[in-house]
Amino acid sequence: MGKLGIQLFSVWQYAEKDYLGTVEKLADLGYEGIQLFANFYNTSAVELKRLMDRKGVVPAGSHVSINQLQGDRLEKTLEYHAEIDNKLLICPALPEDMRKNADDYRKSAQILNQIGEKCKQNGFTFGYHNHAFEFKKIEETTGFDLLFDQTDPELVKIELDCFWAIYAGFDPIQIIQKYKERCVSLHMIDYKLQDGKKVNTEIGDGLFNLGEIVQVAKNYNIPWFTIEQEYYENDPFESLKMNAKNMRDILVE
Repeated sequence: MGKLGIQLFSVWQYAEKDYLGTVEKLADLGYEGIQLFANFYNTSAVELKRLMDRKGVVPAGSHVSINQLQGDRLEKTLEYHAEIDNKLLICPALPEDMRKNADDYRKSAQILNQIGEKCKQNGFTFGYHNHAFEFKKIEETTGFDLLFDQTDPELVKIELDCFWAIYAGFDPIQIIQKYKERCVSLHMIDYKLQDGKKVNTEIGDGLFNLGEIVQVAKNYNIPWFTIEQEYYENDPFESLKMNAKNMRDILVE
């Protein structure tokens, strides 16, 4: 069974004010791992590793912007993540100028291959996280498929954000079944309709049948089921505590 993680960006406003304190609060909610994002607000790797060890949580990967994954900045990124014992680096999105058309996606895919090769050489796994824009139709395909058809499966893995796939009108189960073990992490959150739009809500309170996704994901031994919620009607930490409990119930079914 995969592990349960929480993306720190879910409470980025708190992390901005008190990074280590926010990590500690998340660790107390019942998650096995915390997925970081690479704005550490000048927090040293030693401090972060010490806290996570003390709280008994591990990194569930980290989102790292494309500009921190190239050139000399990639070396520094790898050094920091080696110190905190995080071996999964994920590009959270491509900037617009890297995805305007099919040729852009093809060029971006080669950049991702280069990053993935460097990561693999240094003992890291590299992946890409989708939003909704990758699913727009381009040349009889989508940006998503262009990226992953043009990248080496051994170098560039997939963190499938199930909410954004559904938001764009695609079925996460079909995507998982297509890419199988190439998926190394799933972003999981429930959703509801508000004024006709899909918005995040707490797991168990929405329209998403997460249990079906989990059962399919287990066929491919996907390592991480990571919660990311960005819209709240209640206290965020109470919502994330509820998500941890309800998601764990789904994972053990």
